Amino acid sequence: MGLFGGLFGGSKGDGENSSSGIPWIPLNSVVQLKEIKEASSSRPQVIFKHSTSCGISRMVLNMFKSSYGLENGQMDLYFLDLLANRDVSNAVASEFGVMHQSPQLLIIKNGVVVIHDSHSAISDIKLEQYV
Repeated sequence: MGLFGGLFGGSKGDGENSSSGIPWIPLNSVVQLKEIKEASSSRPQVIFKHSTSCGISRMVLNMFKSSYGLENGQMDLYFLDLLANRDVSNAVASEFGVMHQSPQLLIIKNGVVVIHDSHSAISDIKLEQYV
């Protein structure tokens, strides 16, 4: 099983729960960006952009998973596999006005990005501050 399969607990189609305890929602369609913007008015939305072929991205993802401590329902967490969904990654950059980087974490509230960072600086973002 590859890294992507491990993130979602098995086959790519089996849903939102990861073996890491993070309730990832696969972000694989540009249409989802409108849904993310709309949902951000009621609770924060997170997009984690990850390159499945990059060792640094894998390391940052593991650090994020090990420090994750939110309760279910506090935020929606979207996982974007950049290699499989380059068009969605480009649309995220355009829609939210944030230059593409990998790995990258964005937090969206009320339709706008309130914080974003990339690489090891992702671990400095305290999700709890944005709930």
